[in-house]
Amino acid sequence: MALEMLVTETRKKILLVTRNFPPQVGGMERLIHHAFLELAREFSLALVGPEGSEDFAGAAHEMLACPLSPVPRFLWHCQIKSLQLARRFRPDLVIAGSGATAPAAILAARYCGAPAVCYLHGLDLVVPGLLYKSIFLPAIRRCQHLLVNSHHTGALAGRAGIASERIQILHPGVSLPDGKADPADFRAFAGIDSRSHILLAVGRLIPRKGLAEFVESVLPRIVARNPEVVLAVIGVEPEHALRHRSGERQRIERAAAKRGLSYHLRLLGAVDDVRLNQAYAAARLLVFPVRDVPGDVEGFGMVALEAAAHGLPTIAFSLGGVTDAIRHGVSGYLIAPGDEEGFARTVLMHLSGEDPALWYGRCREFAADFAWPRFGDRLRQICREAIAARRAS
Repeated sequence: MALEMLVTETRKKILLVTRNFPPQVGGMERLIHHAFLELAREFSLALVGPEGSEDFAGAAHEMLACPLSPVPRFLWHCQIKSLQLARRFRPDLVIAGSGATAPAAILAARYCGAPAVCYLHGLDLVVPGLLYKSIFLPAIRRCQHLLVNSHHTGALAGRAGIASERIQILHPGVSLPDGKADPADFRAFAGIDSRSHILLAVGRLIPRKGLAEFVESVLPRIVARNPEVVLAVIGVEPEHALRHRSGERQRIERAAAKRGLSYHLRLLGAVDDVRLNQAYAAARLLVFPVRDVPGDVEGFGMVALEAAAHGLPTIAFSLGGVTDAIRHGVSGYLIAPGDEEGFARTVLMHLSGEDPALWYGRCREFAADFAWPRFGDRLRQICREAIAARRAS
């Protein structure tokens, strides 16, 4: 016990401040949770997170929760509780999980003389509105170190006035499952017969994912030449996103009805990991028709990486950070933005082309380069260097 206490006391301390943490669901939440778990392997941690995160923060030395909504209430509590933990915990480094918590992280870091790190995901740098630009962007710029999830996000950070030497790319990681799930279980769940080719879409139902436009303009071209195609959509509209706008599911449904494609569409809502694994096993291709939306951006595209980890290739428009998440011809296809005919033609070519087993091996090999242990090694190295640089200055 004495040795364990000594090891804990000699560990460097990190305070993580984030709104994106389980039990909230999404790519950013998985990313920050894995970052937390990887940091706990070497550092003593304290966490300021949303209500409910206590159940997922067992590795934290100390933890304070903030009400998730409304957003201003979360941000106010986050400021106060980050300072409270900074006083008690005295961290050697403070990390903001996104631009939304950068102001709280900066205040906490300044209070205890620690450097601040902010992990940027793309949207952090393009949110419109005077309030965000006058409070959050300046806080992001004051952080000594900026982590970005893709080359595209790095370019956005540069255009926001952040010096390149303060920016480091840290791609999200992925878990590689052992073996394949039973696709028949998913087909039974979704009501899709064994003859149909399944195109899969996974993610939040928001405008930038482009699913309504895909159903309106691309899916009709595919079905006209291959009537056995069914699009299965897993995901729901986000309830607690910073920029939530309802109605996307209805837009998708209306597009399908307008084009006479309701039979070729399955909106399946949220599913558990077991069912999601079955979906990856049953599908022939993940479709990711992201589009350019003012004030929004696809910072990376974790779903494409997760599909690759399951041996499933992705087809996507070449926008935002998606080009870091897909390697053309290896883990999928990158299509010129707006080329709907090219998108449809490539889907049809894939369905009638190479043996899926060949894609399975290539996708898994690509995903292995992003495995969470590699992500963790890089993140811990960055944190060690940030702490050492402050001590040396």
